[in-house]
Amino acid sequence: MKKFLVMFVVLMVSFLSAKSYTQADRIADMQKMAQAMQDIQSGFFYNNLDIVKAGAEDLKATIGKIGPTKEEKNNKDVYERWLDNNTAMTKRIERNIKNKSDTIIERFSTGDATQALQVYSKIMSECMKCHIRLRKW
Repeated sequence: MKKFLVMFVVLMVSFLSAKSYTQADRIADMQKMAQAMQDIQSGFFYNNLDIVKAGAEDLKATIGKIGPTKEEKNNKDVYERWLDNNTAMTKRIERNIKNKSDTIIERFSTGDATQALQVYSKIMSECMKCHIRLRKW
């Protein structure tokens, strides 16, 4: 009974402390992804696989956190809400970036830096696709 009560309290505390995704969270995550991309690029320039791996792993971990904010989810305009919550597009971009990050690690570790750099530019293309279509840059 004690274990059940403790687990119930822990679940309630974690549920109540959970907050929704905010614009500040998005900005912080975008900055983390920009730093991860810079780390990958630095790894290319220094020919250091560990730096490339660390940057790619940070990128993959952070891209999964990006999502619509509470304000975007609660928007009353149906069309704007659909644009802001275009989860099909964002999930596709997220999946492509994660796959391409793995490809960068694979190609760079086999010594094919040229192909890894080409995949890096494809990741940049995916980033810009989201910024142009969804964020309207």
